[in-house]
Amino acid sequence: MNLINRFYQRKNYKISGLLVVILFILALWKPYALIYGIQRGSLYALIALPLALSLGVIGILNLAHGDFLTLGAYLAYWICIYTGADPLLTIIPVLFALFLVGYVIYKLAITHVLKASPLNQLLLTFGFAMILEESINFLWSSQPRNIYVSYASTSTTIGSFTFGTYEFIYSVTAIIILVSLLLFLKRTRMGQAAFAVGQNSRGAKLVGIDVERTYLFIFSLSIAILGIVVGLMLPRASIFPMVGAPFTMKSFCLVAMAGLGNLTAIFWSGIALGYAEALVQSFKGYGGWADIVFFIVLIIVISIKSYRRQSL
Repeated sequence: MNLINRFYQRKNYKISGLLVVILFILALWKPYALIYGIQRGSLYALIALPLALSLGVIGILNLAHGDFLTLGAYLAYWICIYTGADPLLTIIPVLFALFLVGYVIYKLAITHVLKASPLNQLLLTFGFAMILEESINFLWSSQPRNIYVSYASTSTTIGSFTFGTYEFIYSVTAIIILVSLLLFLKRTRMGQAAFAVGQNSRGAKLVGIDVERTYLFIFSLSIAILGIVVGLMLPRASIFPMVGAPFTMKSFCLVAMAGLGNLTAIFWSGIALGYAEALVQSFKGYGGWADIVFFIVLIIVISIKSYRRQSL
């Protein structure tokens, strides 16, 4: 078994080295795709990280994840409209508002399906997704809405191409959130409790950990983190009732690619998939293939993982 593991480790190093060389060549060939891919991939990772946290600790399949993002975006938008505040200043109030929303939803519904089948969990969270989408559409219509701020349009020119610089805030924030979550899980009592519960909830309960309280906090926190995302997105994105829905599926894809509980791999998977999308869009006439490429890469990665497990 050790010989087999060593073989696969050496094989992985060779594959990783080859991928680095390929990415370097592609970066020289399509530098804009690399920059745009890092920006987009960081946003994907930023949205997927809280989903991975709740899925890894609680095991809940939250199909309404992207719709909570939409709700937060509308809350931030109306705060900006009524108070004249900068979108970035809405992060704190929206974060607390979404934490409260997560708290209430967990108490009212999520806690009652934790021991139910995964299908029932999916149906419940899918129901919340539909309720949120239709309620937002009913209250505020499907008309796209924007908040304009001048600093979000800043750009930089290098050589012959120009690219926006504001979106790099996604990369910085994704790294900050990733490091914060890792420190939270390793250095705080609640984080250590969450880690223990995610590993074995029965064992955690036997040693005195309040499993229900841990679930409640982690679910609420995973929704609240989206408040940070919407504050960053609002200056550059139009919001409408379905704006968050596509991010749900892509977040699940990133979790599937990285592996449950591997937060660092989610960040790098997001960068890789964002780059793949941007690379396809850099070719004229193939921009519509970007989403398809996302799922093709997912299928390839999962197939390779399945093959390796069978081989071992």
